[in-house]
Amino acid sequence: MTWHYPERRAMVRAMKRQDSPDDLQGRPFADDDAASFGARDVPPEEKASLVRDVFTSVASRYDLMNDLMSAGIHRLWKDSMVRAVDPRPGQTILDLAGGTGDIAFRMHRRSGGRADIAVCDLTEAMLRVGRDRATDRGLVDGLHWLAGDAQALPLDSRCVDAVTMAFGLRNVTRIEDVLAEAYRVLRPGGRFVCLEFSTVVVPVLDDLYDLYSFNVLPRLGSLIAQDRGSYQYLVESIRRFPDQETLAGMMREAGFTRVTYRNYSAGIAALHIGRRL
Repeated sequence: MTWHYPERRAMVRAMKRQDSPDDLQGRPFADDDAASFGARDVPPEEKASLVRDVFTSVASRYDLMNDLMSAGIHRLWKDSMVRAVDPRPGQTILDLAGGTGDIAFRMHRRSGGRADIAVCDLTEAMLRVGRDRATDRGLVDGLHWLAGDAQALPLDSRCVDAVTMAFGLRNVTRIEDVLAEAYRVLRPGGRFVCLEFSTVVVPVLDDLYDLYSFNVLPRLGSLIAQDRGSYQYLVESIRRFPDQETLAGMMREAGFTRVTYRNYSAGIAALHIGRRL
């Protein structure tokens, strides 16, 4: 199959924060004329290449990035996500934006190595990390690695039993397109399971988390990973992502039924699940 990518453009390494967290939450994630790239609005056709550049930069330190953004708790959230998916032997599962293999390895282990799991990621560097880790762990059978866009999947309709996505939906250009594609490739009865940073629902804690995210995290990115710009983008992308109820509504509009979500750590992250009938 042939993959088509937008023309690559250089990522702006240093992004200056000119908006408060509240200002970012009040701005649209995307519309017909612009897509969000952190605090900035960019032409929709540019976002994919900009995001690819961010994750090419952080690929080798992706686990560290998630540790910094979640104080290490992301590992517990991912374990809970995979328990919700409950992959079974013989099932076919598509993991979107899962290049480093974190979710795929967990599902492979839970299924006893008998589920067929395809990892699809926009960024080749992330996929290389995942393939190398799979090789180091001796995991060959049942794992497949695809470079591609979650908004235009090169897969037949109704071909997978579950679609998973962890910490990737906020990086796409149009959430609606990803939801539509996930719905299209799912077999009837299949589920879309999405883990993403979300909106803190506990007063005071939301302010403390914003303080940490906007003032501490980018500095840690600069000191530890020598990459402040990428971490600044990731923080800003969370604040412009739809809240829990809004995303649940978007899933229903895409055709999913029995849509539910659960908050992790007071809403720092949330797990959304929807079913195709």
